[in-house]
Amino acid sequence: MTGVHAMPLRVYYEDTDAGGIVYHANYLRFAERARTEWLRTLGFDHPGLLETFGVMFTVRRCDAVFLVPARLDDELRVETRVARIEGVRIHLDQVVLLGERRLVTVAVELVLVDRRVRPVRPPAALRSLLEPMAEP
Repeated sequence: MTGVHAMPLRVYYEDTDAGGIVYHANYLRFAERARTEWLRTLGFDHPGLLETFGVMFTVRRCDAVFLVPARLDDELRVETRVARIEGVRIHLDQVVLLGERRLVTVAVELVLVDRRVRPVRPPAALRSLLEPMAEP
């Protein structure tokens, strides 16, 4: 698999504030869901990574830029792409779109950690899938 993973998403009432606009923190939830679904398309899930390889993802850094608000009942798409891999760090770029209009961009730095929460390199099986996806 290469390129971009896209996850469709509808905005529900629970995602919005009193004005019907998506509450800012919910974009991070949308991005997290998209990363989880992206991982599944690679043949992995969070419990399986922990059980099989003894590792789990943690978010080290997250930078969100809010461009345009989404509203109640909007049909959104969250795209996820691998930006680069550096040792124990995996950098992802995510964007929340309404049609082709960018609403929010999220740059995420993930770190894989072991059960003692010590940083570790991605297992070879995961790394071999991620490296070809990384942008040049």
